[in-house]
Amino acid sequence: MTDPIDEAPAQTTAFELVGGETGVRELIDRFYDLMDLEPEFAGIRALHPPTLEGSRDKFFWFLCGWLGGPDHYISRFGHPRLRARHLPFAIASDERDQWLRCMAAAMEDIGLPEALRERLLHSFFETADWMRNRPG
Repeated sequence: MTDPIDEAPAQTTAFELVGGETGVRELIDRFYDLMDLEPEFAGIRALHPPTLEGSRDKFFWFLCGWLGGPDHYISRFGHPRLRARHLPFAIASDERDQWLRCMAAAMEDIGLPEALRERLLHSFFETADWMRNRPG
């Protein structure tokens, strides 16, 4: 059985492979649900406000564009300046790894094909690792 990512035309974006806005919203919602529910993600949950609705929306808007879809985030807020926006939060390797495990679980839970999950996780790692601003 071939993987859908291998059969997709070269110009197909990750945004389209995830399922467009519907798929991105499903991924974001599962990501934040896991963060809220699972004790192993308590470290990254503590970096967020008590209610996650604003975080869900901002991450949805950002991820749509990051995956190659509409630039909802940029149209609302301008350039994401990810590292600058995250500097107030202590992010070391543990927080990076919790974030990546949470995202990996969310991608698996919503049924993204393995090849797509691996491709995205590699890209997520690059960004998450760049976000570290504390030793360790």
